[in-house]
Amino acid sequence: MELFNELLLGFSVALTPTNLAYGFLGVLLGTIIGVLPGLGPVATISILLPVTFALPAPAALIMLAGIYYGAQYGGSTTAILVNLPGESSSVVTAIDGYQMARKGRAGLALATAALSSFLAGTLATVVIAVAAPALAEVALDFGPADYFSLMLFGLIAAVILAHGSVIKAIGMILVGILLGTMGIDANTGLERYTFGVPTFGDGIDFAVIAMGMFGIGETIANLERGEASRTFVKEVRGLWPSFAEIRSFLKPALRGTVLGGCLGLLPGGGPVLASFSTYALEKKLSKEPGRFGHGAIEGVAGPEAANNAAAQTAFIPMLTLGLPSSAVMALMIGALMMQGLSPGPQLMNQRPDLFWGLIASMWLGNLMLVILNLPLVGIWVKLLSVPYRMLYPAIMLFCCIGVYSIHNNALDVVLAAIFGGFGFIAQRLRCEPAPLLLGFILGPMIEETLRRALLISHGDPTVFVTRPISLTFLVMAFLLLIVLVAPMIRMTRQKAFEEGAE
Repeated sequence: MELFNELLLGFSVALTPTNLAYGFLGVLLGTIIGVLPGLGPVATISILLPVTFALPAPAALIMLAGIYYGAQYGGSTTAILVNLPGESSSVVTAIDGYQMARKGRAGLALATAALSSFLAGTLATVVIAVAAPALAEVALDFGPADYFSLMLFGLIAAVILAHGSVIKAIGMILVGILLGTMGIDANTGLERYTFGVPTFGDGIDFAVIAMGMFGIGETIANLERGEASRTFVKEVRGLWPSFAEIRSFLKPALRGTVLGGCLGLLPGGGPVLASFSTYALEKKLSKEPGRFGHGAIEGVAGPEAANNAAAQTAFIPMLTLGLPSSAVMALMIGALMMQGLSPGPQLMNQRPDLFWGLIASMWLGNLMLVILNLPLVGIWVKLLSVPYRMLYPAIMLFCCIGVYSIHNNALDVVLAAIFGGFGFIAQRLRCEPAPLLLGFILGPMIEETLRRALLISHGDPTVFVTRPISLTFLVMAFLLLIVLVAPMIRMTRQKAFEEGAE
């Protein structure tokens, strides 16, 4: 009964004209950036962070969340019609979705993707509504030592976010921590890494780094890649599947929802890992695995359900524990901080309207996305014909205006440009920017909880291993570190032996 009342509160917040409008704007923008290859949700949310500063907290979070899970929908459209995934999580959808389109079944493929995504989004919203309050209650028992170990585990898990070298990922995390500790130390009043510049006394704003690394940096990288040639499906027919076709993709969609929902909770899991894992599972369970790669409907339904479920369950650790499981969740935490709010177990008690309003908006947003993605397929196809070189000046202008509007400081624009150049160079060196962002968010939190834990224990460091919750997270962090480092050591030794043999 209590859950029912809380959901009623959430729908009363989400259905207000203002929040409904911003929710629609979010899913519309998400769909558009999903359709347009090269402009992902991380870059878009980074660019829009300054705008959210002037919005009420529920409207800001509802809009940003809509952009995130809306992009998962939009990415499938280009993957199916053009064989050009708008989102990295839609790479798997392109394998069978594009083959279905080539055989004249583009309408069925698009409907399968949209309905599977809606099913996954609906069930994931139910999971969030049930699981998040329970997890928040458990989190209330966390002490400073437990939070320190949790944040440390989150930082080590963030290495999984990087697709390349473990060493480079750790290096980017350390750079993020150093940037996060810039400014005046709250405990001692001493300046750290300010280089004598008074403006740096308050540290570097989160939006400056996010917009520089992802907004400007991604734009430069996309311009360098050039534009791929595109072959369009000329006609899309049969957008509504038959009952037999619904039955054929219902079970894969349900399996994808379960697997994606579980992987979305893990740091570094996310939609990409969920879609790949579900595709592998469906191929293994199929009685005819040879159909995969040649237009199997299960190869569209499972991954699409998985990436949407993962995108939504990722909100659970962010809202209840304050632990970002991805770069997008780190941006969400940044948006909350800009509103003067701290994510964590107290958020549900302090701002139930924000917490339950966001959950209710997810269901409404998924409903909006089905309406947007099926009837408006023709419009999304036309959007693909817009050359990226015509979009980037507007993106750059919006970045500069957004950064300047935060503090009306021209230095912020210069810093964003510097971080944009740094982000582009980092990508060229195959250093993923996402771990840096997580290090920037979690670094100051780790420092604060470490100091608080040692202050309470009168400087006794054993407090981190005598508390069961803290010890559990430390052991998990240690095991994860071994899993990450061991293959690297083994490869290094193997290479050394090969060189010695030569």
